[in-house]
Amino acid sequence: MVSSQLLPKHIGIIVDGNRRWAKEKNLPALEGHRQGFIALRKIIKKSRELGIRIITIWGFSTENWNRSKEEINYLMKFFEKMLDSYLKDAMKNKIRIIHLGRKDRLNENLRKKIFETEEKTKLFNQHYLCIALDYGGQDEIIRATNKIFNSHFSIFNVTRENFNQFLDTKDLPYPNPDLIIRTSGEMRTSGFLIWQTAYSEYIFIKKYFPDFTEDDFEKCIKEYSKRQRRFGK
Repeated sequence: MVSSQLLPKHIGIIVDGNRRWAKEKNLPALEGHRQGFIALRKIIKKSRELGIRIITIWGFSTENWNRSKEEINYLMKFFEKMLDSYLKDAMKNKIRIIHLGRKDRLNENLRKKIFETEEKTKLFNQHYLCIALDYGGQDEIIRATNKIFNSHFSIFNVTRENFNQFLDTKDLPYPNPDLIIRTSGEMRTSGFLIWQTAYSEYIFIKKYFPDFTEDDFEKCIKEYSKRQRRFGK
C-alpha cells in the first residue's frame, strides 16, 4: 500500500452516476441512490482505515433542485437517515462531520439533524467527513463575499489566506483537497470546491458510483501517489 507520507490528506468525491446505473438496469432512480449510499459507506470506512484525514462527499448540488419533486423529497428523507447512520459511526470512531453548502433551503428536519450532527462531533479533530448538500462552488464564493460585507472585516484587506475563513471549509485543518475523484465517466468539475481545488489532482472514473469499490478507491490513491505536484513552481 502507499506509504503514509504519500497519502492525500483530503480527498473529495463527486458522486455521479446513481440514476444512470439504475436506468441501465431497468430499476427506479431511487434504487440507484440507495445502492450509491451502500457503496459510499464502504468508501468512507476504507478511507479511515487507510489513514485519510478528510473525505468530502458531494451529495446534492445547488442545481439538483431542478429534479422532480418526488426524487428531491426521497433524497431529503434519505439524507436524514444517512446522517443518523453516520452520526453513530462518527461517535464511535471520533469523526467530525461538517456540512458544506446552504442550510436555508433544506427542510426543517434535515436542518435539525445537520445541526445536531455538527454539534455532537465538533470536538473531534483527527478524522473529518464533509457532506456537501445544496452545495455549489459559485454559490459558496458568493456567500463568502456576502459574509465579508456583512462583517466588520474590511473588503480592502482581503487576502487569499483570510478569505479562506469565510468559506464552508474554514474549520478543516486541510481545506484544500489533494485529490478529487469523479465517477461515471464525466470529465468536468461542475464547480466543486472551485476555490479550494486550484492545485488538486483529478482522477475521472468511468464506473457509475454504485459500482465504485474499495479496490477502485485504493487504485486512485496509488495513482495519486505517483504524480508530482508542483503547485505552479
